[in-house]
Amino acid sequence: MSDRMFGTDGIRGVANMAPVNVETVLKVGRAAGYLYQQEARRHTILIGKDTRISGYMVENALTAGLCSMGVNVLLTGPLPTPGVSYIMRSLRCDGAIMISASHNAFQYNGIKFFARDGFKIADEVEDEIEKLVISGEIDNMRPTAGEIGTARRIDDAVGRYIEFAKATFPKGMRLDGLKIVVDTANGASYKCGHYTFSELGAEVIPIHNNPNGRNINENCGSVHPEEMRATVIRERADVGIAFDGDGDRIVMADGDGRMLDGNALLSILGVDLLEREALPGKAIATNIMANGGLAKAIETHGGSVVWTKVGDRFVVEALRERGLTIGGEASGHMVMLDHNVTGDALIAALQILATMIRRDQPLASLASVYQPMPEANQSVPLNGKPVPSEEVIDSVRKDAEDELVGTGRVVIRPSGTEPVIRIMVQHEKAKVAEGLAKQLAKKIAAL
Repeated sequence: MSDRMFGTDGIRGVANMAPVNVETVLKVGRAAGYLYQQEARRHTILIGKDTRISGYMVENALTAGLCSMGVNVLLTGPLPTPGVSYIMRSLRCDGAIMISASHNAFQYNGIKFFARDGFKIADEVEDEIEKLVISGEIDNMRPTAGEIGTARRIDDAVGRYIEFAKATFPKGMRLDGLKIVVDTANGASYKCGHYTFSELGAEVIPIHNNPNGRNINENCGSVHPEEMRATVIRERADVGIAFDGDGDRIVMADGDGRMLDGNALLSILGVDLLEREALPGKAIATNIMANGGLAKAIETHGGSVVWTKVGDRFVVEALRERGLTIGGEASGHMVMLDHNVTGDALIAALQILATMIRRDQPLASLASVYQPMPEANQSVPLNGKPVPSEEVIDSVRKDAEDELVGTGRVVIRPSGTEPVIRIMVQHEKAKVAEGLAKQLAKKIAAL
């Protein structure tokens, strides 16, 4: 557990309660405004949001804080996180802020920061923002008169992002003849999601695309794709697509209703790129919680997997450090650096559809390259005890993997959000995975 204001993906909490209350957010805006100003000129920050009712409150508090530090603000309104990253770069802004709690329920909200290059800001910058918020060091910095910043809305942000996403689809290729169910989770993708596919010629059946501020992610989207799947089967659609609330996660369903998570989608894209000899480094990146079936699919076709810590930012870091272009997580975060610099569910969907058309195969056929390995999970409460050292945890993990003799995977890690130790065991036989996970839970509890 960490006492930092920032978690693995920015600031997040119940809206109107610290740290996502007006008083704190105003200070966060002022701190960010101070840090974003690196040169002797007027700076501009882009702010986007999803569809939560609290978005208005957070947006106005951030805007007030930034303007009070002499920074100009551009407001996109509801727009997916990857769209905010793109529009910021397109308009040559000095940074961007996305207001969203991603896949969480509407009562939560959060704040993500992007640097000028479109990537999420470093931990050190987050720490500096938090330091300025707590210390009050900049409380007396008060630009006045013409030095105060301005704010204005951008009316065509959604259209700009749609055109950007469509430009990643192969030239001359269309989606004519495809029937696609699109679930936008009543979130930030509620306009750009189905419009993008219909403009490329698909017959689109949109569901959960009527946000009211309270229904984002409510029994819908990538976390709850059951209705999307049912609609695919009922309407005899070719594909189902479900986004999360801020449009950076995706799950899909093939024409038979089989659900495909990030593991399956990465397998499809990775194998296609390997077979076309178009995968830099012949490798993809994913976090340690990914399914072993993904590694098997990639390795069978001559590739390899780079494993990272949990969090899409660590996947992005691995891609950049190693010169790779594609990575993601089982949750549906899909990063393709040759198209966008952050997780982009819309572009991921377009690349999967392009693969279907290029190979003239239904999604079910493409997905056959991925066979998930049975998985068992356990959570061990700490009950007030200190977190075991990394060395101790690693020793337990290595002993368990030695017992599996290369036939499975073991992950043991402290939770970043709860006082528990998480255990994951994957094995070709479900009973073996379940039994070993329970044994490991007892060992960890006894430490």
